[in-house]
Amino acid sequence: MPLWPVYTGAPDPHDGITRLPPPPPWRAFDGGPVLDPPDADGDTAAASPDRTHRAATYQATEDTVQLVNAALYLRRPLLVTGPPGTGKSSLAYAVARELRLGPVLRWNITSRSTLGDGLYTYDPLSRLYAARHTAQPSDAPAAATGVEDHLRLGPLGTALLPYARPRALLIDEIDKSDLDLPNDLLHVLEEGQYEIPELVRASRDTPGPHAEVLIDGADQRVPVERGRVRCKAFPFVVLTSNGEREFPPAFLRRCVSLRLRQPDDDHLAEIVRAHLGEPDGYARQLIHRFLSRVGSGELATDQLLNAIYLARSSGLGADSLDELAERLMPYLGRSAGPDTF
Repeated sequence: MPLWPVYTGAPDPHDGITRLPPPPPWRAFDGGPVLDPPDADGDTAAASPDRTHRAATYQATEDTVQLVNAALYLRRPLLVTGPPGTGKSSLAYAVARELRLGPVLRWNITSRSTLGDGLYTYDPLSRLYAARHTAQPSDAPAAATGVEDHLRLGPLGTALLPYARPRALLIDEIDKSDLDLPNDLLHVLEEGQYEIPELVRASRDTPGPHAEVLIDGADQRVPVERGRVRCKAFPFVVLTSNGEREFPPAFLRRCVSLRLRQPDDDHLAEIVRAHLGEPDGYARQLIHRFLSRVGSGELATDQLLNAIYLARSSGLGADSLDELAERLMPYLGRSAGPDTF
């Protein structure tokens, strides 16, 4: 049985990730102690009905399947660009579902996001408050105040834990970040490791081998040895971008790049079929109208699905349906032509 592809775009989950060959020598990681894969239902937010539905109904193109597998084999991040509504974020959930990678870790990027936000959060004020209300001997070591009790790993920090299987990490809308974040990310993703300075300092006064730290998305604690985290299986990292900015060449060459384009007639019919069943005559008319307008401005597949759903469930007449569809599918970006059917 050929090893390629591991990810197939199939609707049924499987354990194909276990067939993934060893990484290239320059992308091999040896973190430990090795952690068991998380329970797929451990993070209720990641398993929300909307995300579960989108993962189960995602329709991957052949190009998408090829480049997802390239990222998995090479242990490289997948940079996914494309217009709004083309399924950039849903891809991470679809791959995690099919390959049983557990709940997706999601980091939503804003202009204020920093690398530290993704790695971990530490609340020194809560630690100070706890120390004041806890009787401690005057000669107690600093670590006795429980640094790890006031620290939680972020989505990036959790993804780089030494799991036996890759975790799925979605870094959404990386193009909204400030100029420094892509380069800061570059180092951590290249090395597959990071340090938590608060735990490194505390470990100098702690006789125990590790601290137990909370992870992102769950109330589970994992061991971190002397404040240092290094992955075992490099995570499946999806970075999405709407193309609002360019990235440094050094960043791009360390990613596998996938450009998602607006789906064609057949692909749109597959998407409608996956979400709403076999498209009827009016649905196919809406697909045709949608495609005829895409060249004049930005439209999202969600708009088409909304229009088809209401056409089936509202009981309106043909004229009212046309008017409603026009209102549901306005251009999302600047258009070169009139915003009419």
